[in-house]
Amino acid sequence: MRVAERKLMALSESVTTCLSPAVHYVICELGFEKKDTYDINNIVSENGEICWQAITDRVCYLESGQSVDYIKSIRSLGPVCESVNLRFKSLTKDQFVAQYALWFQWTNYTELFLEVFDVLQHTQTTEIALGLMKLTSHLERALGDVYLLIGKDCPFLLKDLLASEELTVIFGQAVMNVLRVFVGSPYGLNLRNVLWHGFASPQEIPVKYCAMLLFLTAGLGQLLQTYLLQTKCVLIHRPYVTLISLEELNIFPDLSHETLSLAEELVKLSSFVLKTMLPFWIAALTAFKQGRYADCMILLLPQLEAGLRLIFTATNKCPNRLLTAESSAVYTTFDEMLAKQLNNEEINQLPLVLEEPAMEFLWDFLNHQEGPRIRDHLSHGEINLKAFPREVANQMVAFAVTLLCRFSDEDMVAFKEHVVIKPLMNCAGCYRSRFHPISLLKKQVLECMKSIHLWSELPIVPEEQVQAIKGFEGNAEASTFVLKTAEILSQLQQYMPQNCYSPDDPVNSDQTDRLLIELCNMRICTLYSPRSVLEILVVLRKISTQCHQVSEQVIASIELRYKQWINKTLRSRQRHNYLRMLNSIKFLSPVLRLILTLITLELVNIHLVYKKNPFDYQQYLKFLKSVLQYTENLVTYTSPEKNKWDETMELTNKALTKIKRFSDEKLTLMQLDT
Repeated sequence: MRVAERKLMALSESVTTCLSPAVHYVICELGFEKKDTYDINNIVSENGEICWQAITDRVCYLESGQSVDYIKSIRSLGPVCESVNLRFKSLTKDQFVAQYALWFQWTNYTELFLEVFDVLQHTQTTEIALGLMKLTSHLERALGDVYLLIGKDCPFLLKDLLASEELTVIFGQAVMNVLRVFVGSPYGLNLRNVLWHGFASPQEIPVKYCAMLLFLTAGLGQLLQTYLLQTKCVLIHRPYVTLISLEELNIFPDLSHETLSLAEELVKLSSFVLKTMLPFWIAALTAFKQGRYADCMILLLPQLEAGLRLIFTATNKCPNRLLTAESSAVYTTFDEMLAKQLNNEEINQLPLVLEEPAMEFLWDFLNHQEGPRIRDHLSHGEINLKAFPREVANQMVAFAVTLLCRFSDEDMVAFKEHVVIKPLMNCAGCYRSRFHPISLLKKQVLECMKSIHLWSELPIVPEEQVQAIKGFEGNAEASTFVLKTAEILSQLQQYMPQNCYSPDDPVNSDQTDRLLIELCNMRICTLYSPRSVLEILVVLRKISTQCHQVSEQVIASIELRYKQWINKTLRSRQRHNYLRMLNSIKFLSPVLRLILTLITLELVNIHLVYKKNPFDYQQYLKFLKSVLQYTENLVTYTSPEKNKWDETMELTNKALTKIKRFSDEKLTLMQLDT
């Protein structure tokens, strides 16, 4: 075994907690120091009505009287939490439903909170942690919906919601302070964050805190009902986020029962897994096998973060970052671990260890704005857990298996070479980003290309019928534009990448399409793109979007007008306009292909952008925005409402002149460089 692997294995086995001493004390000990019992009848009536004042009176404040004294408050509320837990254990499910189901309706997920009650009866440590993660994420979502009753833009984070004036107006400051003792403040128990970021092991979360948060959620429902009755307001729930483009996520093969069985063996042997967290891994794999895909992800994602944090702290030589930060410092989370640099501006070593494909996978699934952002959506209660797609869970579990294999000793070669594991390793090793703007632009270009290709298959009026129309003369400029386009395309070929396909006939649609496919297949680095690169990508993607819209409008218009022509329902002016459209698409097709070729070539060379000096960069951006302006105007002129085909010709002439000038200047610079 290599020295680094041996050290990592020793570390994963020796760590008994990821909670710093102070945080461990607050969560595991502080709330148990007061041994006195608290009469549950003081805070809840026989029919389940909650007396909030009896709870808020247990919150302690600093001498100033304004700020919560979290240490004293946790100690004071400890017996209350124990009494609530015992009360819930004394109830049957039917009794609990009768007393509390109504008060969970405001969350828009009553079923989930009733399930948490079931969990409390069994006290399995992993289930308690899972219940708390689901409870806190959907409590956050529900509070966000309430915020929108009187607020405008809803803050995403629970800590911001609990500090908002809007919720204070509805629930009262004292109630908000109670909630902050349990969630939303780094000075309190902070249960949501220590679980969702993979710091707390199953045995470190007291059951009574889960019971108390369930109890407080019902109490909030009672307060909210009073507010809604008084104000005549109606609570509107935001729709869930739907994970789309699932076909884009289909990277790894479907996990078989044999693969999952091997994974259960791997988690016991891999140095990627902190032994204290082993129950979470087993529970996650069990949930996947049982078809509980959301549960699998909620259990697995914090453990991926914990495992990566182990590698991160080892490779960056900062072992103290493995533990929860104190209230005065930030946690080490995915955001920092996936960044290029550390907070001290030194280079982060984790990307070098994981290598580019794994980093691209993590960025795709967790960070990129147009990706699934699974952890964000799940932890903020934005996904319907009952409809969580197997496809997504399959990919994340498969990726986790590859990490388990990679961070294991040399004696586990048999695992890595196993017939069901090796394909996963191969897929992980050749992964390319799907959701970086570079990847999305490639996809847009190819989709637009396919759309334009359909033009040749569209039905058109026979030439003899065109000749029979009196008063119509075809515009000879169309052929001029085609020649001009061919000239520019020939120039562009001179600064294409080496060994790249060069079409013999630049305006031949099949040859141009082949070139575009080849350019889009070229690997372009997506990690840590500079701001200037991202700014250019935004413009290039807008150009591609407009080109695609033009193509779709042309297709729809030609199909409609042809049908009307055949049915003889076109008036004289409409017939002339239709023929002008047919004349225009003779040059529009190669022009759109020219623009696609241009932006794809700029994409291939995108990382040269940040080397430009400020003046050249602004001139370059100005040119691209002029192309964007052309395509936007083209969308307007080719719309069914406008049908301005003569104006389209004039517009295209000006655009081709600008593109020709740009191509000439680029060619001149290339000649100077050589």
